[in-house]
Amino acid sequence: MSGKPKLYYFDGRGRMETIRWLLAAAGVEFEEQFCETREDLLKLRQDGHLLFQQVPMVEIDGMKMVQTRAILNYIAGKYNLYGKNLKERALIDMYVEATSDLNEIIMHHPLQPPENKAKHLASIIEKATMRYFPVYEKALKDHGQDFLVGNQFSRADVQLLETILMAEECKPDILSKFPVLQVFKARISNIPTIKKFLQPGSQRKLPLDAALIPKVISIFNIGNE
Repeated sequence: MSGKPKLYYFDGRGRMETIRWLLAAAGVEFEEQFCETREDLLKLRQDGHLLFQQVPMVEIDGMKMVQTRAILNYIAGKYNLYGKNLKERALIDMYVEATSDLNEIIMHHPLQPPENKAKHLASIIEKATMRYFPVYEKALKDHGQDFLVGNQFSRADVQLLETILMAEECKPDILSKFPVLQVFKARISNIPTIKKFLQPGSQRKLPLDAALIPKVISIFNIGNE
């Protein structure tokens, strides 16, 4: 296989969204094939394309890659978004794992039952403002550089911006006590490849809405697998 990477997932955020972000940040054009029904997912499994029977899957450089972290690691390494040495990569990994933890909590918010939504939202806000954002605020303030690691644009910056924007969808003023992160958000948002991805009509996906939730539950058989 050659040409553009091809992404296999449903037409929504989920675990593919960070992959879309990272490819876009690297300036890489990609194609998408959406699983519109449960049968589409089952066909990918039956055809032997999914090593562990799960999507996301990305066709890239002749490989059919699965497992989100593996895909992200490959893209980051291929496009020079993974630091200059092993120590920088380790620091990037620590930052990325934390943003992924928060991202995962936010991603599941639309799937919460109505009686649990307020409690779940409070948990998102508490974790973002007490556990995660203070670390990034301090790191950027202490070293006084434009980027999180090595004064070089990396996946850590991309994934932090993605998570900040998702957190702001939950609480628009969530960065009110984090002035350094506010500046970081503006700066990273204006990097040309990211600015393009943030424009209407890009391949960035909207938050999961009530109309899409039943479709997602059906495709992935949520609650039964």
